[in-house]
Amino acid sequence: MSSTGPGRAWTVLTSVRKRGPDTGPSPVDRRKTGSKHNLICDGRGTPLKVITTAANVNDVTQALALVDGVPPVSGRPGRPRRRPESLLGDKGYDSNPNRDELRHRRILPVISRKGSPNIKGIGKLRYVVEQTFALLHHFKRLAVRWERRTELHDAFVSLACSLICWRRLNKSRS
Repeated sequence: MSSTGPGRAWTVLTSVRKRGPDTGPSPVDRRKTGSKHNLICDGRGTPLKVITTAANVNDVTQALALVDGVPPVSGRPGRPRRRPESLLGDKGYDSNPNRDELRHRRILPVISRKGSPNIKGIGKLRYVVEQTFALLHHFKRLAVRWERRTELHDAFVSLACSLICWRRLNKSRS
């Protein structure tokens, strides 16, 4: 199983009146509070794990948590896989300690280095992650966070991921 890896984190605006945990000042929205979704998906765009953090949390701190949160993927006979063969990430996930930890877990990191040109052809692979974010944020409840409690927001995110997976299964059967 190859993985398209952690996607670029998307900032989700939070209502100013309803601030809760996992909200923080966004560096791009004039210091308005917000949340951010970090996502890992497979090569077809099926979401495997989504983490909600404050908008001012660096993406690199969530990379290993996303990899550890991948559930076992069954398919072939035998023990289900618990980790991807490779991990694709953008420059926000560039970190030598993370690269070393991924290699230690026998996962090939394909992450662009900061300050260098992008890896050739990575845009076609990144499109899968961006498409998954678009599907996730198609649910209006996730595009703007109104819930004060993170547990409620994470429940809506899980429900949206389940609906995305269900729609993909129905489409493949037809």
